[in-house]
Amino acid sequence: MGPLEGLKIVEIAGIGPGPFCGMMLSDMGAEVIRVGRLGAYGDVGNPSPLPRIAAGEDVLARGRRTIAVDLKNPEGAEVVLRLCERADAFIEGFRPGVTERLGIGPQHCMERNPKLVYGRMTGWGQEGPLAGAAGHDINYISMSGALHAIGRKGSGPVPPLNLVGDFGGGGMLLAFGILCGVLEAMKSGKGQVVDAAMLDGSAVLMAMFFSLREMGMFFEERGANFLDSGSHFYDSYETKDGKWISIGPIEPHFHDEFVRLAGLDPGRFDPQMDYSRWPEYKEETIRVFKTKTRDEWCAIMEGSDACFAPVLSINEAPEHPHNRARKTFVTVDGVLQPAPAPRFSRTVPEISHGFRHPARDTVSVLSDYGFSNDEITDLLADGIIFAVEGK
Repeated sequence: MGPLEGLKIVEIAGIGPGPFCGMMLSDMGAEVIRVGRLGAYGDVGNPSPLPRIAAGEDVLARGRRTIAVDLKNPEGAEVVLRLCERADAFIEGFRPGVTERLGIGPQHCMERNPKLVYGRMTGWGQEGPLAGAAGHDINYISMSGALHAIGRKGSGPVPPLNLVGDFGGGGMLLAFGILCGVLEAMKSGKGQVVDAAMLDGSAVLMAMFFSLREMGMFFEERGANFLDSGSHFYDSYETKDGKWISIGPIEPHFHDEFVRLAGLDPGRFDPQMDYSRWPEYKEETIRVFKTKTRDEWCAIMEGSDACFAPVLSINEAPEHPHNRARKTFVTVDGVLQPAPAPRFSRTVPEISHGFRHPARDTVSVLSDYGFSNDEITDLLADGIIFAVEGK
């Protein structure tokens, strides 16, 4: 079931980067117990304001058993603490101080399990002037310098969905931090807190551009750099049929191949890195790509060293022959979604199941974690936990 088989993690259900972290760890074989909060957004255990997520289509919640606990009740907090006694790591995505008030903060949990790695996911971090302020992906990547750099010349910044803050700079950073902490705890016998902030993570993703800045190769103006649509050789282009393709032949020999396959005049595209001529090169490249349809350009360039690909929609991507050959997308419980990544030659990751109702596994999980039948019955009767049958 993956390279992390045997790792036990408690995840407090949330939205965005926290669930993404839990999904990544679960995809790799970790046993992740997802704790849903009672009554959140009017649905038992559902932390999302999106109604379709409540209907069971949350890809980010795949692969985990789920329980529903009243975290505002001290007895509910005690349930979580007992889970932590047998866990390697913990994931929470509240504002700073919330889990402390609930009685499941780092000190509470690590008193029960000194080796526990306590992962905290926030936007601004656990301290600093903005630590307690609300925000979303777009705000955090604004502060790191990432959003300012994304956009075309003469236009404003363009939000890159919520890929940079929530997922790349957030959930993925937290998953990395948790695994670093678990590896260290194996040596030291001591747990620690992992403070993962989307602000910090998106800043780390800008590392290469700080290098380019020092070398005088990255300018503050949008659309003036070779990776932000300023150059002719790293951009997306509209085709004759109104669809789009992308090219990225940065290296000179790849650029030569692109010029040849596009039918451009090599003499007019030399030197490649003459910034002053990029507008001229761009204008000619725009003209050429509009002379053929996307499929015609695919027939000419796809699979070559021109660094070419069609720009596929979310509906088209799963059907591309390369994606189908690699099984990049899979269907789980009737829902099409990305397959686990990365891949392993021996401990192959699998998705055991899709989204489950937040109270679906309450009884089985608590039983597995040492709660007696009488304790579970009393907790159900007192409304501390909820349980449902079926999906």
